[in-house]
Amino acid sequence: MSADAAATSREELLAALRAAEERIAARDTEFDGIVESVESDNIDDEHDPEGATIAFERARVLSLRDRAIEQRDAIQRALAAMDAGTYGVCVVCGTQICDERLVALPGVETCIACAASEMRSDEDNAC
Repeated sequence: MSADAAATSREELLAALRAAEERIAARDTEFDGIVESVESDNIDDEHDPEGATIAFERARVLSLRDRAIEQRDAIQRALAAMDAGTYGVCVVCGTQICDERLVALPGVETCIACAASEMRSDEDNAC
């Protein structure tokens, strides 16, 4: 990876990191709002035929927050790998991960072949 490409990648990773942190904060705020609304109202949403339950909304928000945390953590690992000079190298087979994959998934740690192999092995182990 050239110095210009590395600088661009670092800038893109830092932007993606900021975006992930903003998503985490937004989900935290959304979750707090749900909790606050439940504490202030006596709502029997389990029997409301017209809307999602509060439990569903909490689970949805927590799932989105967990996904943003996973993305943030992957980006932080990618930045550490960049500092170590190993960014873009597959952690399974050691080959270079293609630039298109790194652009699409900035925190990715495996090449397409290893990711596909992992997916096939997961399918083989499915019940």
